[in-house]
Amino acid sequence: MPEQTPPGQTPPEQTPPEQTPPVKVGNVLHPVADVAAAVTFYRDAFGLGLKFADGDRYAALDAGGTTLALAGPEEDVTGGVAAVSFKVPDVAAALAAITEAGGSVIRPAEQGPHEVRAVARDPWGNTMVVYAAR
Repeated sequence: MPEQTPPGQTPPEQTPPEQTPPVKVGNVLHPVADVAAAVTFYRDAFGLGLKFADGDRYAALDAGGTTLALAGPEEDVTGGVAAVSFKVPDVAAALAAITEAGGSVIRPAEQGPHEVRAVARDPWGNTMVVYAAR
């Protein structure tokens, strides 16, 4: 007979790793050739409001609790691939955890205009951005 988990407790194989503070999805990154045109498209098509813009480099749109990040060619760190961006307390520690868990680092940590960021892939080839405040 399988071992029963006491009421109110999570089975060990489902216990999330300890992280303080918790990692959060900071945005979903979409590389675009023209940031201003993309802002207009997402505003007109979906009613998304502009949260922040950095010229033709980057714009952040409010997508109802999630930020849609539009990265122009100068800010496209993923090589044209849409990616989820995880905000973490420590980029180096996150990259170590990613590789230890079977992922890989595509671009090591670098200083961006507004944050420290890196690009990684999970074991299935999905691209992600990992970033932290400066």
